[in-house]
Amino acid sequence: MTSGLQQELDDRSRLAGGNRLELLLFRLGVDGSGRREVFGINVFKVREALRMPDITFIPGLAPQVLGVCHIRDQVVPVIDLPAVVGCTAKNLDILIVTEYERSVHGFAVEDVEQITRLDWSRVLSAEVHAVGGMVTSIAQLDARREDSRLALVLDVEKVLRDVLPSRVSEADATRIRPQASIPAGSVILAADDSYVARNQIEQVLKAMGLPYIMTKTGKEAWERLCALGHEAQVDGKPVTDKVALVLSDLEMPEMDGFTLTRRVKEDERLRRVPVVIHSSLTGHANEEHARRVGADGYVTKFAGDELSAALLDALGRPAGGGPS
Repeated sequence: MTSGLQQELDDRSRLAGGNRLELLLFRLGVDGSGRREVFGINVFKVREALRMPDITFIPGLAPQVLGVCHIRDQVVPVIDLPAVVGCTAKNLDILIVTEYERSVHGFAVEDVEQITRLDWSRVLSAEVHAVGGMVTSIAQLDARREDSRLALVLDVEKVLRDVLPSRVSEADATRIRPQASIPAGSVILAADDSYVARNQIEQVLKAMGLPYIMTKTGKEAWERLCALGHEAQVDGKPVTDKVALVLSDLEMPEMDGFTLTRRVKEDERLRRVPVVIHSSLTGHANEEHARRVGADGYVTKFAGDELSAALLDALGRPAGGGPS
């Protein structure tokens, strides 16, 4: 393992192990109410932020796409993020280059403020209608003040689905492997804060014939797991007769997927339940840390057949075997 990769892994492990994240904060101009809100995106999704490069206009693109630019020998679509969320910017001086679902995109923003580190417990799930459904959560930036500034954390999946739908994969039922065998009455417990991602997951689970419970945060998933574990104890049954597998995103309000996985594997009632991480965060460092906290699989969003294969693999071998 290279020293750079080891440093990345160690830094990420310290953050994830403490249920913490880093947000890149930026502005998009004035909204319809005259406010100039602060927005945020997880730093782990950001490749770089740079002065706006030359943009080439391409006819036929969505109106919110300014065109394309060349970043390090890649052709990158540039999305007018203020236009997407309904803000009016004075200028678009900064390009935030992101990597999501195995592709690279550029978000044009008014300006970038800073990177801030905070606990996931200070990130609360947003209402589904917030900013047209473009926001998954709201982060309290200063825990010491009740009137702390708030940052609106963008749902990148929703932005891309609305603006560049061809870059967002759908589940293809014809490519999904056959139904797995789980105990009667047992379910798959899935956790993801993005509406788009939850819809994608549901398509796969339905195609596989697997019953499921869908949750929006790691904390909600943990509470449901504890309740199911208690029911299993009362009924004198193994916990896998209640919940066959946990499928978890990494970035979630209140409790992230790393912390959820670690809690499951440290709980005597629940540790036999396989956990598969399903995340848009790519890279060996994330997979390695998932293995360290006890995950039984890791699959990158979104390819329905790969998700199906990862679920079948985790269901077919003893929990705690680590990602394949």
